[in-house]
Amino acid sequence: MFPFTQINGQEHAISLEAQLDDKEDILRINQRIVYYNNSDSTLTNIFLHNWANGYKDNKAPLANRLIENYDKSLYFANQKDRGFTRINNLTVDFEATPFLEVENGKIDIIKIILNAPLASKKSITINIAYDVKIPNAKFTSYGKTKTGYHLRYWYLVPAVFQDNWKIMSNLNMDDLLTNSTNYTIKITLPKYYYVSSNLNEYKTPKGATNEFLLLGQKKTEVLLNIDTKNHYKSFKTTKVEIKTDLYNTVINKKLSADILNRQLEFIQRFLGTYPHKKLFIDEASQAKNPIYGLNQLPKFIRPFPDVFEWDLTMLKAMSKKYIDNTLLLDKRNDYWLTDGLQTYLMMNYVSEYYPEIKLAGNISKIWGFKNFNFSKLNFNDKYPFVYQYTARQFIDQALNTRSDSLSNFNRKIAGKYKAGLGLRYLADYIGDSIISASFQEFYLKNNLKYAKSDDFKKIVSSKTTKDISWFFEDYLKTTKKIDYTIKKAIIKDDSVYVTIKNKRNMTAPVALYGLKNKQVKFKKWLTNIDSTKTIAIPKNGFNRVSLNFENSYPEFNSMDNWKKVGKNILNKPIQFKLYKDINDPYYHQIYLQPNIKYNFYDGALLGLRIHNRPLLSRNFQFSITPQYGTKSNALNGTFNTRYTQYFENSTINRIYYSLSGSNLHYAENLSYNTFNQSITVQFRRKNLRDVGGSFLSARLLNINRELAPNDTQTDSDKYRVFKLKYYYNKPDIIKGLKYSIGTEIASNYSKATGEIRFRKLTAKNTQLDFRLYAGSFIKNNTDSDFFSFGLDRANDYLFELNYIGRSESTGFLSQQFIMAEGGFKSVLDQRFANQFLVSFNSSVGIWRWLEIYNDAAFLKNRGNDVFFGYESGIRCNFIHNILELYLPIYSNNGWEVTKNAYSKNVRFVLVAKTRAIFNFFRRGFM
Repeated sequence: MFPFTQINGQEHAISLEAQLDDKEDILRINQRIVYYNNSDSTLTNIFLHNWANGYKDNKAPLANRLIENYDKSLYFANQKDRGFTRINNLTVDFEATPFLEVENGKIDIIKIILNAPLASKKSITINIAYDVKIPNAKFTSYGKTKTGYHLRYWYLVPAVFQDNWKIMSNLNMDDLLTNSTNYTIKITLPKYYYVSSNLNEYKTPKGATNEFLLLGQKKTEVLLNIDTKNHYKSFKTTKVEIKTDLYNTVINKKLSADILNRQLEFIQRFLGTYPHKKLFIDEASQAKNPIYGLNQLPKFIRPFPDVFEWDLTMLKAMSKKYIDNTLLLDKRNDYWLTDGLQTYLMMNYVSEYYPEIKLAGNISKIWGFKNFNFSKLNFNDKYPFVYQYTARQFIDQALNTRSDSLSNFNRKIAGKYKAGLGLRYLADYIGDSIISASFQEFYLKNNLKYAKSDDFKKIVSSKTTKDISWFFEDYLKTTKKIDYTIKKAIIKDDSVYVTIKNKRNMTAPVALYGLKNKQVKFKKWLTNIDSTKTIAIPKNGFNRVSLNFENSYPEFNSMDNWKKVGKNILNKPIQFKLYKDINDPYYHQIYLQPNIKYNFYDGALLGLRIHNRPLLSRNFQFSITPQYGTKSNALNGTFNTRYTQYFENSTINRIYYSLSGSNLHYAENLSYNTFNQSITVQFRRKNLRDVGGSFLSARLLNINRELAPNDTQTDSDKYRVFKLKYYYNKPDIIKGLKYSIGTEIASNYSKATGEIRFRKLTAKNTQLDFRLYAGSFIKNNTDSDFFSFGLDRANDYLFELNYIGRSESTGFLSQQFIMAEGGFKSVLDQRFANQFLVSFNSSVGIWRWLEIYNDAAFLKNRGNDVFFGYESGIRCNFIHNILELYLPIYSNNGWEVTKNAYSKNVRFVLVAKTRAIFNFFRRGFM
């Protein structure tokens, strides 16, 4: 080993020598760690983070975390793509020492059992010889790339001890907490590789190889890029060199350097001086923390100027690196301050340098778009908009929730926005100067030291006499929501008496404004309004009063925040708007939205949907859709009204109360109409990372079918059915389970049903799919099979299934398959059961989307023996439950493939509903 660089004080030090074997993708490492016990405790164990070993197998925390995110790439990875660590030798103070490579089932934590206790303020030297197999970068963006290696968390590093050990597994969250450490790294590479890192680099040629010496003082990590191409550029700012592969070739280097210098000075103005001479910003890390809504747009849609887009992308990447490299907080448990600080910096930067940029960019200037309220939103309005979306869906989480328990949406977007909005709220309430001074003091005291957000709380509290406990308690630690409204504003003499009501259970400061033609004439902060309060303010010529006019704080509902001053019959007139938009607080808005649907009997249904649902959903919603059928030449339509009642701190998440109806055609020139009433109780998930859910629904359905000429009305033409159903679904990517039980009661029949379906991916990434369905009539006084159980096709007399041609018995549309009731694909001699039906459906994967299905069923009809049906065939499961093909091979009918017109026996699954497709692709994020 080579000597260490000079160690100042009691800094931890890591020295390592590494050689790259790029044939096997292995780093052979000899490492020395000088570990100081800077705590007041005596230590008997030392823990090392071994995150490179997290790629070893599908039982690792990393593999399971990716599965939760609906990413099965590591779970089913080939061995050559995996990564691991192999420990060859480990000593402490040059003595052999016992160690465990698995701690509490976590293969990325090493526990060293010290031969002798390590006293406070003393140090030990740990020497380790080990090999690191570099994983494919496709799993986490770190590892082997197409042209080299991009390495992060690639070496062993001691865990932080503060009262206890801060150990954490690699969950692809880029949040490893480490001590400030001095690094000396020597790495030997073939000559065709370039090296870029966040350390100072020195190259020495040695024959067919180059030896790189990397030095860094008080660093939190080592990022290392080894590549056959030199992707990185250096930009000189006033004090810091910025090295990055995140640049825009359209923007020249001088302008890029000027922008980077401006960004750095802006951050330093809020925080303080950056302690290092070099700031390393890699695109791989930035891509995992993008500006959502900006970076996700296709390249052919360019609503923002190149300079603005690159400026904000770099600012977000730079501010994150700046904060992460200097403020050592436990981001697994205590992340709100660093998340909030970064968002706060982003908001202030845009306000200062891009106040004119709209959220929709240049799209807001296009005719047809510029009149939308959404087009009038400033770029920074996205933060309260997204918060309000999560709050009104009740999918927000407290900011003291462990980060690995947050939904991806909250961890990556909504939680960061709430934290940043909270800091802006606090700054507006107690003063920008106080918040700025608090940031600077916190940064100065805790730069490159372990810190807690409570330290920031103490600093802010010491600088103001105002009560801010509501912020650090209710706002941060709960999901309580701010929601105030103005009940009335009455003029008496020379004053306006404003009555304000707190609609929810959080009491926080609110800002009251007096407005004249949307210009602020008066502003005052009000506190301690826990129910209803009337205050008098001077009458200064304004004609409206408003709460939170400047969006200073995140609010649950801002649509009832203002009143016209004096007596007004209609505070908010009705406004009709084309297409869905965000709410305008000055109007009750009704949206007119063209609507096109299709069924075989009506043809294209051209309609106009009249509704009151803006982009942010509301509790009461209605929709009326008159339609014209191009084939039926008839006026049709649907309507729906729904009220949603939300619950907090309850096993019930929400209850839907609905009235709906429709008038469409179920056969050629034969229409039907429905009128339905329902109550649906949706139960709360255990946590927001738990996929799926469950509900209990009660429905009363009234259905009236038009008779064909000369037909006599029967009990299958006009009927009323009460339906009760419980449904559970957990669509885990590896093991999926769903089941339901239900009953139907009508005047002439009643039945009970149950269904369970289990799906599993095998170790070879092929699917096993098993389903059991059972249904039995409790009473059946009907004469036809209209209400009977269907073996190969459900009758769907309640019009619940999405059949394109529901009455077709021949032709292509009759081959549409929906998994319901018997679930058979072949058409057998007995297709219905008027007593009971028990069916078992199975499907076994053999290669990717290719599966073999086998079904068996027992049917019982009155006066007949039990019928046993069976079939088998090939299932092409292209997109599960969205696009599938069934090819029958053998059944009670014999060999299906030998029959004439075999193509008529093929069944297909096709779901074209946008919501179903959206829900399929958003899994693991919301």
